[in-house]
Amino acid sequence: MTEEIRLPHLSTDKDFDGESFTPIYTTTVTVSGGTAHHGRASGRARSTDGVLDLDLRMPAELGGDGRGTNPEQLYAAGCAACFHGALSLLARQAGLDNSAISVEATVAFGRDPGDGGYALSVGLVVTWPGIDPAVATPLLEKAGSLSPYAKMPGKDAPATITLAPCRSL
Repeated sequence: MTEEIRLPHLSTDKDFDGESFTPIYTTTVTVSGGTAHHGRASGRARSTDGVLDLDLRMPAELGGDGRGTNPEQLYAAGCAACFHGALSLLARQAGLDNSAISVEATVAFGRDPGDGGYALSVGLVVTWPGIDPAVATPLLEKAGSLSPYAKMPGKDAPATITLAPCRSL
């Protein structure tokens, strides 16, 4: 028997109050142990509630063993999930079917030419079968402003958001 998930009441216009940041949800994850290369740590990541508890490993492309997840994979998952949630909320509010929406996030880790440190770039590709691009485009734009993950890469490397072309069968 599947228990129905009760969604919290969320809106695009009533989730804020005042002129300063107001947290809606807070979580804490601690990373410890492991080694650090390329300014990144391996080790173990564990949330305070214990739901997230996994080994972090350097990807093989950066000299690691590749036998665990890495920060870029976690960030990509967060980006895809957050943008999917924002777009799904907007689709529901517009009376559109959001059940077929999928979001693919690609995160690239590399050198920041501005300061010699490291930076991320994020690309999001949305697949939404049957949606008219003229209807989807303004929703993608608004979801990009709602999703904090889509805004996080920064002004120098904003996330790119693309609606995947529909494939003919």
